[in-house]
Amino acid sequence: MLKSLGKTVIAVGVILGASAAQAEERTITIATEGAYAPWNFTEAGGKLAGYEIDMLEDLCPRMKVKCEIVVQDWDGLIPALNAGKFDAIVAGMLQTEEREKVITFSRNYGTGSAAFLVRKDSPLANMPVGKQVDMGKDKEAAKAAAAEMLPFMEGTVMGGQGATTAGQIMAELFPGIEFREYKSTEQHDLDLEAGRIDGVMASPVALDRTLEKIGADQVIFAGTEFTGGPLGGGQSVGLRKADTELKAKFDEAINAAIADGTLSRLAVKWFKRDIAPKK
Repeated sequence: MLKSLGKTVIAVGVILGASAAQAEERTITIATEGAYAPWNFTEAGGKLAGYEIDMLEDLCPRMKVKCEIVVQDWDGLIPALNAGKFDAIVAGMLQTEEREKVITFSRNYGTGSAAFLVRKDSPLANMPVGKQVDMGKDKEAAKAAAAEMLPFMEGTVMGGQGATTAGQIMAELFPGIEFREYKSTEQHDLDLEAGRIDGVMASPVALDRTLEKIGADQVIFAGTEFTGGPLGGGQSVGLRKADTELKAKFDEAINAAIADGTLSRLAVKWFKRDIAPKK
């Protein structure tokens, strides 16, 4: 993750939260990628949209703060956070042990997994489907699932977004398979559609959007869906380790949004499936 301290943070002029009469004086700045639909993305007119943007519209008033959302390249998010360029990261970021070495996280607001979307004209399309394996709780089952998929992967090229858990999973379970890293999901989607790669590993809710964009006549889900292990504790707010008070505010607001069903409602709206934590 620690790739670039020099990335530019682009303000998009989005202010969320309670009115001036209702909110506390504090304004917090939250960074998102703006290129990871349906978690967060930039519409044609430059407006931010997605599950996390709607979620922040709910959380910020609960925290009694004003929230300014800025756009930051994915690979610069953690360095820029620790450099003080903004206060929090809300960008579909999974809470992992590796990232916890340099930042801390709120409680999770999403549940993470990794799946494969592949071209129908690739051998990958013949991989068995329907299995879900927790890499953390059952390492032997994960290895067995990978061994079952490996014969179909030989000679193919997989893709995924750089500085994400996809690369870790591929290196751990499929070390001999070529894996290309991309700066954004849009870039690997273009190569998948053009046939320059055979498949993509990413969150299934993000791949749902890719499937819709490219078309079910060209791509299909195949292989095992992996959870746990490098995927960590699910999508969470990234924070500086010293910001314990802000972490407590996010934890309380997220717990409340889970309890009253807000996150489940937003998840179904954006993902057509409920990926919100249940407790």
